[in-house]
Amino acid sequence: MATEKILIVDDEINICELLRLYLEKEGYVTEVVNDGAKALDAFNSFNPDMVLLDIMLPGLDGWQICREIRKTSQTPIIMLTAKGEVFDKVLGLELGADDYVVKPFEPKEVIARIKAVLRRITPAVPSEDSSNKVVTYDKLSINLTNYELKINGEYVDAPPKELELIYHLASNPNRVYTRDQLLDEVWGFEYYGNSRTVDVHVKRLREKLEGVSDQWELRTIWGVGYKFDTKS
Repeated sequence: MATEKILIVDDEINICELLRLYLEKEGYVTEVVNDGAKALDAFNSFNPDMVLLDIMLPGLDGWQICREIRKTSQTPIIMLTAKGEVFDKVLGLELGADDYVVKPFEPKEVIARIKAVLRRITPAVPSEDSSNKVVTYDKLSINLTNYELKINGEYVDAPPKELELIYHLASNPNRVYTRDQLLDEVWGFEYYGNSRTVDVHVKRLREKLEGVSDQWELRTIWGVGYKFDTKS
């Protein structure tokens, strides 16, 4: 039974009540906020393990709230949007959201997304083959056991999906992946988005990795996809 705390931020009372009932049935502890202006105070006082965040809100909108949370915290955020437009989805991911769900949605789908995101950020139990989940290159270490990224010996904050993406590419150096392959192999069956999502995550990884070493590079293969290029 789940015990994590979920903050629900949405101005539609019926949606909040529906989500609250389903989540609490699964064992989650919930808090509901209907006003964007109160969302940050609730986030700081409730200290949730996950935020379900609507975009169109009175007070502050979901974009602003997501941006403010990301200044101080990597708490997972799932955006709730009635628009379903590619622009909205990509913007949310660029601001640091971990996933999104388009309204109208089935509560069971939201719960499945929550479980998938929380599963990705929960450190794996160490095992004898845990070393297989660490990839190292010059000035770079990607540890998928503990979900840690080190650049030049320093820990760097990175959302779980960014870590999974760079780990996947770096574990298969010099292999070119199409965007659809990466969506299938990194995001998996629970993802219903489009290939622009891969571009967003690669862009954010590049901001962290650009110029770190001359022995490897996260490269774009124009018209095809991406690869982790190592120098021989």
